[in-house]
Amino acid sequence: MGKRVGIEVSIAAADAVQMADVDVVAAYPITPQTHIVEHLSELVAGGDLDAEFVPVESEHSALSLCCGSSAVGARTFTCTSSQGLALMNEIVYIVPCLRLPIVMILANRSLSGPLSIWNDHSDVMSIRDTGWIQVFTENGQEVFDHTLFAFKVAENPKVSLPVIVNMDGFILTHVIEPIEYWDQAMVQKFLPEFKPVNRLHPDTPQSMGAFGMPDLFTETKKAQNEALLNAKGEILRTWKEMGDLTGRYYKPVETYGPKGAETLFLTMGSIGETVSIAVDALCDRGQSVGLIKLRLWRPFPFEEFREAVRAAKRIIVIDRAVSFGGPGGPVAGEVRAALYGQNPAPLVFNFIAGLAGRDVIPKDYMAMYDQTRKMKADDTRQENYTLYGVRE
Repeated sequence: MGKRVGIEVSIAAADAVQMADVDVVAAYPITPQTHIVEHLSELVAGGDLDAEFVPVESEHSALSLCCGSSAVGARTFTCTSSQGLALMNEIVYIVPCLRLPIVMILANRSLSGPLSIWNDHSDVMSIRDTGWIQVFTENGQEVFDHTLFAFKVAENPKVSLPVIVNMDGFILTHVIEPIEYWDQAMVQKFLPEFKPVNRLHPDTPQSMGAFGMPDLFTETKKAQNEALLNAKGEILRTWKEMGDLTGRYYKPVETYGPKGAETLFLTMGSIGETVSIAVDALCDRGQSVGLIKLRLWRPFPFEEFREAVRAAKRIIVIDRAVSFGGPGGPVAGEVRAALYGQNPAPLVFNFIAGLAGRDVIPKDYMAMYDQTRKMKADDTRQENYTLYGVRE
């Protein structure tokens, strides 16, 4: 096993990329992602990472360059946040269709406007349906582990799809935490040499991303979706293999608190640790409360989610983004869709909280729980939600 160190999570993420022995890094600095690429540039400049580091002129260029490097068989990494992701948007859609196994760390941050550099999930929700495998991390150890996990999954010949590792901006990126590093022997055992399924080479000319006529486009999208759905089995196998190596076993849906709890909070990302404090306090009050953490966002883990909430009477979904003009929060909309037709199905309450980094502390989650105890079944309709903490 590797050493345990106290280190900024962004630096640890960059070190994991180095240990993966990437060939190409292309990125543009943007808060709060910048420390990751700054450290990678130092590693390349100092000779500690034998890779091409390309300081491009924009995020659109960064992901475009990554497409080219991945297509010729280079292990490729990028990362961004917020407006940078928005500028990448055109290329974000193209990558999974080309089946390019690029790894991206997304340091989650609010999308403008108004301008904010702080954390919520509006950026990742804007690219929910682009076809990338997407996982959420709760702490620095999970970021480190899942950076290596992402390369393993993406480059699996049965998958060959890009992967996004979500880490909350500032809450994780700029915080020093104790992280257990893998040693290089563990990485080499876990992560094989990248052997691309499709590769551009002058000796074997071929096209990638050619014009799709109407009589082919639908079939192309079906194949892309089937590839993403089929990736789930390889994701589960990779988590098992990583667990056997490190002793840390991750799941698509993870639980905290008493088994069979009547009320379950549902979270994604770093707030899960804060909500767990509220869960403990509520249990001490004699309440039947637990927590489920949604780690795998795409492909959505329908089976595991339904099993995790099977005994619950209520689910309190904590969203970190707004679906404007829609069902309130995008995660709550997904949860309600996943429960459609289940009989009996738990009541779903939706709170949107912590936008742009506003503090939400354990007593706030306890207040949300108390509020749901006073609500009626009609308050759980698809279009009903509460934007928590709005000042009058």
